Amino acid sequence: MNNNPVIAIAGAGSIGCFVGSLLVADGRDVVFLARPRMRETLKSQGIHLTDYAGLDLHLSPEQLDVQDSPEALAKADVILVCVKSGATATMAETIRAHAKDDAVVISLQNGVRNGEILSSILPHHDVRSGMVPFNVVQVEPAHFHRGTSGAILVETGEPDMAEVLAAGHLEIVSLPDMKNIQWGKLLINLSNALNALADIPLLDQISDRKWRRATALQIDEAMQVLKAEGIKPVLPVPLPAFLLSFVLRLPNPLFKRIAKRMLTIDPRAHASMWKDLKHGKPTEINELQGEIIRLGEKHGIATPYNFRVEQKILEAEKAGSGPPGLGADLFL
Repeated sequence: MNNNPVIAIAGAGSIGCFVGSLLVADGRDVVFLARPRMRETLKSQGIHLTDYAGLDLHLSPEQLDVQDSPEALAKADVILVCVKSGATATMAETIRAHAKDDAVVISLQNGVRNGEILSSILPHHDVRSGMVPFNVVQVEPAHFHRGTSGAILVETGEPDMAEVLAAGHLEIVSLPDMKNIQWGKLLINLSNALNALADIPLLDQISDRKWRRATALQIDEAMQVLKAEGIKPVLPVPLPAFLLSFVLRLPNPLFKRIAKRMLTIDPRAHASMWKDLKHGKPTEINELQGEIIRLGEKHGIATPYNFRVEQKILEAEKAGSGPPGLGADLFL
């Protein structure tokens, strides 16, 4: 791989635009593969990035290479897959049809199966799983705000993607055990649906002991089914997975003291599932609570709390009226 590889963002949504723009600002050669409407927005307005730590970055339209044709993938040395999990197979087929066989393909998506899907369709590519711990919200059509902290984790390999993708305001860490890391991220992400249903900022949600207990009940079920499956989740924060439920149930003063050491959350931050409901888009509930429910069925373990949350999200999707603003007592 050359010293300045071409990096393709396959899916110019919130995460794709945020990560890709930081790479552009660092002088990297980046092409964004976007839907026609997003391409029009970015080519007319550029991109504005902000974050919880004071980042305020503007990129002009002239600084961006934004394409809506999959032929844009043909020159890429590294492809960062940032589409929703439900579109993974379709994007893999697109990569197979247009990308070079030696392009490294990295999944920066929620869920635990995207790497497997990409590998099955792209057997000749170097496919690596990744995990984005932070939250990005599309505040305006061309304004993306990172509301939480954390380093992107990418599966180890040659070349080392932590070196290839290193950029200002973008911390990348290579790790060999991405499977257990992804399951740990899934545990954390079980709160996303509650955030969407509550229609409140993440900081307000995590500051409310009732909402934390509602998350903990789902995590208890998840830990049971993961144990039955032989999975040992590793959290993307410095806390053993078996303590997560306990910490969430702590009284507010104790919880805030512990959480402050692990995670920074912007008061404006919302979960991506909240944004999906707000804009009438399908959510990734099937890749989050759905995974726990399926494993529970496989091992004969009841998962009523995850099931209730899943059903409420599906009802909200069907209603199409946005986040319903439910109370925590409904999930306790």
